[in-house]
Amino acid sequence: MSTTTDASTGSAASSSAAPAPSPSLAPAGHRDTSRSHPDRPAPRRASAWQVRFALLCLVWGFSFLFIKLGTEGFAPLQVTLGRVAFGALVLLVFLVIKRERLPRSARTWGHLAVAAFLLNALPFSLFAYAELTIPSTLASICNATSPLWGMLLSIVALSEDRPTRRRVAGLGLGFLGVLTVLGAWQGFSGVDLTGTAMALGASLSYPVGWIYVRRTLARDQHSHLAMSSTQLLLATVQLAIVTALFTPMPTAFPLVPVLAVFGLGALGTGVAFLLQYGMVAEVGPTTAQMVTYFIPVIATAAGVALLNEHLTWNTPVGALIVLAGAALTQSKPRTP
Repeated sequence: MSTTTDASTGSAASSSAAPAPSPSLAPAGHRDTSRSHPDRPAPRRASAWQVRFALLCLVWGFSFLFIKLGTEGFAPLQVTLGRVAFGALVLLVFLVIKRERLPRSARTWGHLAVAAFLLNALPFSLFAYAELTIPSTLASICNATSPLWGMLLSIVALSEDRPTRRRVAGLGLGFLGVLTVLGAWQGFSGVDLTGTAMALGASLSYPVGWIYVRRTLARDQHSHLAMSSTQLLLATVQLAIVTALFTPMPTAFPLVPVLAVFGLGALGTGVAFLLQYGMVAEVGPTTAQMVTYFIPVIATAAGVALLNEHLTWNTPVGALIVLAGAALTQSKPRTP
């Protein structure tokens, strides 16, 4: 689960959970379209992008619930492997339909292998492991901190990005929200710090991957679909090797976890990319990245209603503070 955004600010996703720049799929597809697509609507029906927007919010919001359900029947690495494999399958089907080809350059495949690790294999696996011990609601809130990490990293890694008072204030506000969610004033009691650290680490991995992609593949001429299909294929290979080495074969395939993994991959990763790319092309990246702010709301509602997860007052309040901080880090002062 992630959204399309400039690599300097990051997003949430990839998944999920998620789950933004160049050929990145994080919790879904990530592509830095802020330079290639003007932020104005294409001449299509006004309601088309709104339907796509709502579907993308739902798909990525429910990805955290799918992860939780998936880990009830399979090991975290198996859930992640199924996610990227089903996602890759969806994109490859559309690649064939559109008669496009995968990149042929060894250089491109090498950079995409790194992107696949940073934007898919690593964060998806961390979220799956995190949800063994933390609620899906908390994982979705951690996912929403990606823009905060992105802004912090861009100050160091991207020379053209300069901090402003507004962005610094957003960064401080966002991390204050994280402390509120975790109940820092009561010593983080009731919170699994290891699981939370994994979820925050997954959110940090996204902007690291975006910056890498921006530095290495920003000028690549292949289509979003071809690049993202290749990236998910490489993530599938990486996870297949690691899963085979460290996880025993499942002895059963319970229906609900199987359906959850399929939904997480086919919908939350594959179809989500297609929805996201179509929306970016229609209304531009600025509007498209607003999906970020609805994901924790939907994930929280799904976790409480369907998984009976318990909420204390500081969870929704802290989530609102995190989202407000993230919005500030991505906002720009008005020009006269």
